Amino acid sequence: MAKQKKQPRPRAETPKGFRDYFGAEVTQRAEMLRTIAGVYHRYGFEALETSAVETVEALGKFLPDVDRPNDGVFAWREDEDDGKGDWLALRYDLTAPLARVYAQYRNDLPTPYRRYAMGPVWRNEKPGPGRYRQFYQCDADTVGAASMAADAEICAMLADTLEEVGIPRGDYLIRVNNRKVLNGVMEVAGVLNPDDPSHMAQERGIVLRAIDKLDRLGPEGVRALLGEGRRDESGDFTQGAGLSDEQARIVMEFVNAKEKINSRMHSYWRAKGQPDIVHDNDPTATALRAGGVGRSSMGGVDHTPESSSEVLVHTLSYLNDIVGSSPIGNEGVDELKSIADLLGAQGYGPDRIVIDPSVVRGLGYYTGPVYEAELTFDIYDEKGRRRQFGSVAGGGRYDDLVKRFTGQAVPATGISIGVDRLLAALREKGRIKAVTHGPVVVTVMDRDRMADYLAMVAELRNAGIRAELYLGNPKNFGNQLKYADRRRSPAAVIEGGDEKARGVVQVKDLILGAQIAETATLEEWKERPSQFEVPRGELVARLREVLAAHGIGQD
Repeated sequence: MAKQKKQPRPRAETPKGFRDYFGAEVTQRAEMLRTIAGVYHRYGFEALETSAVETVEALGKFLPDVDRPNDGVFAWREDEDDGKGDWLALRYDLTAPLARVYAQYRNDLPTPYRRYAMGPVWRNEKPGPGRYRQFYQCDADTVGAASMAADAEICAMLADTLEEVGIPRGDYLIRVNNRKVLNGVMEVAGVLNPDDPSHMAQERGIVLRAIDKLDRLGPEGVRALLGEGRRDESGDFTQGAGLSDEQARIVMEFVNAKEKINSRMHSYWRAKGQPDIVHDNDPTATALRAGGVGRSSMGGVDHTPESSSEVLVHTLSYLNDIVGSSPIGNEGVDELKSIADLLGAQGYGPDRIVIDPSVVRGLGYYTGPVYEAELTFDIYDEKGRRRQFGSVAGGGRYDDLVKRFTGQAVPATGISIGVDRLLAALREKGRIKAVTHGPVVVTVMDRDRMADYLAMVAELRNAGIRAELYLGNPKNFGNQLKYADRRRSPAAVIEGGDEKARGVVQVKDLILGAQIAETATLEEWKERPSQFEVPRGELVARLREVLAAHGIGQD
């Protein structure tokens, strides 16, 4: 009889493109989400939780960088007897499920319907540094409001959210554009026919995705993708839109809008005998070149109402020029002016929210205003190069998404925050401590007194102190203290038979002990000021003092 081949053991490793999150990360994310939810709730938005699985049909063909949903999502077919079961997929964002929910429950929901949602999404895309196939999103959307006031409200709420979680004013910028402006440019270029939206739809998708990569590829890279295509450093070739030279030239007028507007402002200020607009190394250069804020004096930004208004006028004027007589393009410019006016009336000036023609957003379902929140402070990459942190949120108006289900146009607009990126930004700013403290550990000195120790732990927990009982082998007391160190415990409680008989306990301040060990002399260390004896009845009070001394809050 042949010997059965031994089955190999499974590999203990995370699937490619996924990662695990441990205690501190999970806790920090939960706290940040609670803060964000508080802002959304203050604005009148209601919570919604949808299924992680949707039909591929409901998700639609809107995923970035792919033309078919199954190429970019984790999808499978239901196993039914006739072999014709529905294709199902893990959701790739929280917006497509909202469209399905609103269409399904529209008779029971208020109009407009304000909702926020938080949770993981999945994309079957090529992973890379900091780019995972599963990540958290935090969305807020208004469905059923066509007014630009809804878009202005979303932008204002996003600004409030960033400040509430710890991103100070001056370290972020919310950039606003309108997809209708780009549609107007593509109409002028002959890439869009309003009477036949399906004409050159695939080419327009490539144009959208190319422009959305402007920061990464630069104008030359975008121009290549408008034509035959582009080969990257690895040798991979990306098919281009195949536009003619004249069509590409017209689109590039839009791509280079920031540079052209900046040039106009240089000429304008010089004609008035005023200083130039900005130096390239000014951290607010992005905003200024976007046409959203005032001029610079010796590298500093003058945010006067007059200068801000003049820059906005020049920005809108340039956009009017490049959309020509296109009705959809001019409508987009008018909507941008309306949003800017509504935000200004609420006190959200160009130091926080600007009109920026370079914002496109890659998703195909956007139909009007689009927004992106960018963090403007510098960080250093793994090679020590200085760069700006970049985008942490994006969104826009998608008036046709619900229409897919109902056949009737339903206006909608919203924003999505990349939770993991925002957490990373908060760590960079020192707004979140990298080190978090574990629970107080009650050690075990006598196996036969487990009930006493459990009662002690329960007392601490009931008093609001995070605590746990050592559940390993208590034979070696040193291992118990090593365990407490690995748990980053602030203190350990010790009660042997002698302490029990005298009605006292020993409290070991582990944080102070670690600090003393780094600097103390041998004699100082032997005095062990980090360990002291307290009456059993005073345990809770003394532990609270220890925790407060180290700035550790209680539950």
